[in-house]
Amino acid sequence: MGLSQWSSSPPSSSFFMHAFILLWWCGLLVTSVVGGSNEMERLMLLEFKATITDDSSWNDSIHFCQWQGVTYGRQHQRVIKLDLQSSKLVGSISLHVGNLSFLKNLTLLNNNFHNEIPLEIDCLRRLQILNLYSNILSGKIPRNLSHCTNLNYINFGYNLLYREILATLGTLSELRFVSFVVNNLIGSIPPSIGNLSSLEVFGIAYNNLGGSIPTSFGQLTKLTFFGVGSNRLSGRIPPLIFNLSSLNTFDVGVNQIQGHLPSSIGIPLPNIEDFSISKNQFTGPIPISISNASNLKSLQFSKNKLRGGVPSLEKLYRVSVSLMATNELGNGGANDLSFLCSLTNSTYLTVLEIESNNFGGELPKCIANFSTTLIYLCLNNNKISRNNPTGIGNLSNLEELEMGNNKLLGHIPFEIGSIPLSLVKCENVVHLDLSKNNLNGTISYQVLGLKFSSISLDFSANKFIGVLPTEVENLKNLEHLDISENMLFGKIPTSLGSCVKLEYLTMRSNFFQGVIPSSLESLRGLQLLDLSKNNFSGNIPKFLESFIFLKLLNLSYNNFKGEVSTNDVFKNISATVIKGNSKLCGGMPKFDLPICKYNKPKKRKLALSLKLIISILSGLFGITLVISFLLLFSFKRKRQESILNNSQNLLLNVSYQSLLKATDAFSSTNLIGVGSFGSVYRGILGHDRCIVVVKVLNLLHHEASKSFIAECEALRNIRHRNLVKVLIVCSGVDY
Repeated sequence: MGLSQWSSSPPSSSFFMHAFILLWWCGLLVTSVVGGSNEMERLMLLEFKATITDDSSWNDSIHFCQWQGVTYGRQHQRVIKLDLQSSKLVGSISLHVGNLSFLKNLTLLNNNFHNEIPLEIDCLRRLQILNLYSNILSGKIPRNLSHCTNLNYINFGYNLLYREILATLGTLSELRFVSFVVNNLIGSIPPSIGNLSSLEVFGIAYNNLGGSIPTSFGQLTKLTFFGVGSNRLSGRIPPLIFNLSSLNTFDVGVNQIQGHLPSSIGIPLPNIEDFSISKNQFTGPIPISISNASNLKSLQFSKNKLRGGVPSLEKLYRVSVSLMATNELGNGGANDLSFLCSLTNSTYLTVLEIESNNFGGELPKCIANFSTTLIYLCLNNNKISRNNPTGIGNLSNLEELEMGNNKLLGHIPFEIGSIPLSLVKCENVVHLDLSKNNLNGTISYQVLGLKFSSISLDFSANKFIGVLPTEVENLKNLEHLDISENMLFGKIPTSLGSCVKLEYLTMRSNFFQGVIPSSLESLRGLQLLDLSKNNFSGNIPKFLESFIFLKLLNLSYNNFKGEVSTNDVFKNISATVIKGNSKLCGGMPKFDLPICKYNKPKKRKLALSLKLIISILSGLFGITLVISFLLLFSFKRKRQESILNNSQNLLLNVSYQSLLKATDAFSSTNLIGVGSFGSVYRGILGHDRCIVVVKVLNLLHHEASKSFIAECEALRNIRHRNLVKVLIVCSGVDY
């Protein structure tokens, strides 16, 4: 009844007034709370900024929600994302970041943040993405990171973190991505990680983790990437991991893992693209079923102890890298290499390495049908015999061909030494290794005249004869040339000096002769020069002293003669080998060479010659000096005579009568001045009307004559345009 009365009676005006006031206060409260939170977050961001290099975009000219890298949430009007990746920031991560309580994404990758990750990170309970990749952060993984229960992405890769991976990470049930690659982590992989049922990516490569792979990882049915390479892991791989059909990448390379590969490995892994077990201790055969993994792009078995034959790989259409080097594959039989024909279906094949195994027999002709995408073919250190296939030139993009240390016979192959030259088509070859075989014949000029962009040629340890062709100059990019341990003869071609990029030149154990050509002075980048065990003669070139990069110079067992330098590379007895040259002398004492006998006589002879030259030059200089002195004296004498003659010619024959007439009888009107010893008059002389000054001395004064002489001495030694010249002196009543 109370309820009906409440609903039936109309509300009073006072009720509406109270309701309005209540709503107004609530709005004011919300506004003040939001405003206060905004100000707090602004201050927290400024605190974050204070610990790093200044970011000029963070200033009060704009609202902080518009600062670079800051994302503001509409629902709560709070900072939900801080993305400062690749901003060139330097400093430490502020502990105040933990006060950004609504933050969901903290991305600071590719900067230079250092010091430890602040423990206050665990206050970010809404955090989903934590990306600190590629910084220089050190210390431990924050121990309470498990408090961030919404985390689904953790990337601490490429930092300096150490200590263990926390077992509590296994409680973060939302985790899909975990990466700690390239750090200094120790300990073992926590088995609790296997409880992360949503985990898709797990990367811990390049750390110092030990122990075995937990069996719980076989439960990770959504795992697509499993990368634990380059650690110290041991034991066996849990069999259930090979049943994870979601796997795209499986990399356990460079560890100490043992065991066999399961026979059915290729069947439950239909999505596998990258499979690497390189540099471990796996044994047994390569499973036949591996061919069923038809999506494989990279197959890496190198450096294990795998045995037996290699099965057909005909279904691996997409494989681009196949590495089987350094195992015990093959048995030296004729059909060991038949599996190579199954790879002709692999149209993306770029790298094929099968070196350092027990493969025997002939190289099948089908190798010529390999994809033209093949760049690297390495067959070294096997038992491959007989001649080589004739279609190798079809591999037009081949850059490296290594066939050293086999049992190949005949001339330089397989069309390399005869025309048509199939390798003419291989213009991209940069590494060609035919060392340690039984190849014979000459090194054809056609081979060295090819349009190779070769960086490295190794023909060592064969039975080649003849001379080194001058066409070697065509190899402008050559850095490494090894023709040692053959039967080559003749002189070093001067054209070899055109290979100015050479760093490694070895010609030891041949029959080369003659002197080292001066053209080799241009090979200033040489780091190793080995001409030992030949028949070279002459002096050791002085230009070798200027080869500042030379780390090893071996000239031993030749016929070099003369004095050995004590400068530069020759000072380093560990870098220079010159034994076995009986005509050498001098050098560093530890070379134990005889003293050069011609040194002192040569110096004495030089001294006598120098003295003779100095004596002759001194005599000539003395004679020249005497003649010059005589000529100068004669010149001065003639000049004085000329001056005297000219002076006499300039003297005027003036009589007392003429002076009397010129001064109008020494009239007072012509008087210029009167001194202590005489008077000075102005006069006009002769018909030329030449104005002169006449000084009349009072000879009755006994000092007058002395004063006149002093005046004459002064005028003789002084020349100035304002001083008059003395023309004539008259004494007596005539002149």
